[in-house]
Amino acid sequence: MTEFLSVNGVSRRFRGLVAVDKVSFSVNQGEIFAVIGPNGAGKTTLFNMIAGVAPPDEGTISFRGARTDGMSADAVCRLGIGRTFQIVRPFPTLSVEDNVLVGALLHRTDMSAARRHARDVLAKLDLFDKRTVAAAALTLPDRKRLEVARALATDPKLLLLDEVMAGLVPTEIDRMVEILRSINREMSVTILLIEHVMRAVMALAGRVLVLHHGTKIAQGTPEEVVRDPTVIKSYLGAEVAF
Repeated sequence: MTEFLSVNGVSRRFRGLVAVDKVSFSVNQGEIFAVIGPNGAGKTTLFNMIAGVAPPDEGTISFRGARTDGMSADAVCRLGIGRTFQIVRPFPTLSVEDNVLVGALLHRTDMSAARRHARDVLAKLDLFDKRTVAAAALTLPDRKRLEVARALATDPKLLLLDEVMAGLVPTEIDRMVEILRSINREMSVTILLIEHVMRAVMALAGRVLVLHHGTKIAQGTPEEVVRDPTVIKSYLGAEVAF
């Protein structure tokens, strides 16, 4: 596997608060990589920098060999980085299909081709039968999958997933794990995810980065990370349920 995403010494400050402090890591093409840590650890701020929502105050970010730090979010998306949000943000009055169609139009000018792609994505996310339903009428599990579908419709090479399993029951988590494995394997999409549900992290991720107070405190395989005394003390012992 080749280095796909490279994050080197990135920091982000909000007035006196250092949200992310000189964090470095890389993600290889084709892998599933997880970022974990307690609330307030800087995980979503890190995602925002990668996705172009907020530039780093220092450090660099490169995707497929090109510098992306400082680029706008839409330019980063066009390069092939799609992302979901911790709080799902569909267009509530639009149908499920039209929500996904918006993403499909990023790289397609032909409406028929975009709609075919949107329906293919909906089928992958088990939402095809609900394509005519208004997004506002969906249950939480369906809204979570719609959020993934909207990002996937933009044809990402790298998919950033921000707590897409939060609030789901175990059977729903297991189904989402199956879907994400399929996306990674069958669609050749590299996945970088923030997740608190450790059963999902253990099932999906090949490597895990742990953040605490904006700093990197551990990185390794899931098995290595869950045995790390620093991780247990700062995070796993207090907050995470397997």
